[in-house]
Amino acid sequence: MTPQLRQAIRLLQMSTTELEVELTEAVETNPLLDWVESDQESTAPRGNEEEAPPAERTRSEEGEGEGGEARDDWSPDDGPWTSSGGGSFDDDENGSPAERVVEADTLHGHLLWQLHLSHLSPRDRTIGAALIDALEDDGYLREPLSDIVEALRPEIEAAEDDILVVLHQVQRFDPVGVAARSLGECLHLQLSVLSDDTPGKALAIRIAETALERLPRSGVAGIAQEMKLPVAEVEEAVQLLRTLDPKPGAQVGDLSHDTYVVPDCVVWRQRGVWRAALAGNTLPRITIHRGYEQMIRQCGDSDAGYLKAQLQEARWLLKSVEARGETLLKVMRCLLHQQAGFLEFGEQALRPLTLRDVAEDVGLHESTVSRAIARKYVRTPRGTLPMRSFFASGIDTEGGGEASSTAIQAMIRRLVDAENPRKPLSDAKLADLLKASGIPVARRTVAKYREALNILSSHERVRIG
Repeated sequence: MTPQLRQAIRLLQMSTTELEVELTEAVETNPLLDWVESDQESTAPRGNEEEAPPAERTRSEEGEGEGGEARDDWSPDDGPWTSSGGGSFDDDENGSPAERVVEADTLHGHLLWQLHLSHLSPRDRTIGAALIDALEDDGYLREPLSDIVEALRPEIEAAEDDILVVLHQVQRFDPVGVAARSLGECLHLQLSVLSDDTPGKALAIRIAETALERLPRSGVAGIAQEMKLPVAEVEEAVQLLRTLDPKPGAQVGDLSHDTYVVPDCVVWRQRGVWRAALAGNTLPRITIHRGYEQMIRQCGDSDAGYLKAQLQEARWLLKSVEARGETLLKVMRCLLHQQAGFLEFGEQALRPLTLRDVAEDVGLHESTVSRAIARKYVRTPRGTLPMRSFFASGIDTEGGGEASSTAIQAMIRRLVDAENPRKPLSDAKLADLLKASGIPVARRTVAKYREALNILSSHERVRIG
């Protein structure tokens, strides 16, 4: 894995707010990076976008679509709108989600969401949930597997080998390296996803498995002598190990401070077609300093070497930011194609969709898709939504298709809202009504969904008078 690729992966999993901090720090520390001035920004091409989102058009263009015709579809121009995340986009009675403080995504929630969308059996999902619940905040599993076995009883009888099989599946979730039982295993998991031609990979795995604990004490020279290998070869492997994250769980969910929703993409419908663009003006734009060539020519050899290195880093950063935007748009356009009904009709029209489905559609790895949507938000006609809300697991229907669990919950909510308050619908009756609609759901499943919606049981919903 090249430094550029590692940087691209790191930027991809950042939220918009984190990326803004990263870019600000880069401009402050790299003399060859500069902010894009407003006149440059207005004329600069935007290769990542299908077209400028409606929010970025001039006032004279508002209310007109292609060819100067009036637009009758929703667009961000139709209501109060600001691109900085601090305006008053009135998508509900509480005001703009961009202005509201929201609960930070937690590691456990992020992993459970991936588990929910996995292709594991219900039994293995239960085991996976128990494993995730046992993880500590840094992402490590320090609880013995025997304790997990006991925690699952009497509902599930599983041997430690069964737990281990599911653990290996959870260890493939994002962030890479999570659910490890030791630092060596954590680093090994991260190394395993690198291409086989990564310099130093094989030796780095060997060190992680057999010599990691001795490395601080023995040093590179000591490990090289112990393994009877050249010092340079061991140094290369150790440098690779130092690029890895010893606490991958800390990447997700920092509950020490409040976070604000800032949209990464904006979605609107134009002439019946759903379109997506990066919310590009929610972030500061950076560029290479215009006078860098003259700066390098006027410097001495040592300073010129430093500036050339800074120039290389600046170019890498710009390419990584561009790659992040391209990946976000690629995933967002796929979600629009798959879930247009969700945007038009709400949760009851949400189709079953998993990370694997999107990954296969856009030609990316599942972990890349997971990073691309983690803590990312999109501004839509239905409000500012997390990108993960476009995903849902599925349940087979009598018609041979699938209905998403989210859509079924929306149907349950609608049935309860329309019930006679004097004779509320029982879970069994709700199951019968869903079955009549072609969705065979067990009463116990209905009860689980009802509880997830914070709906009281039928006897607690009775209202007289």
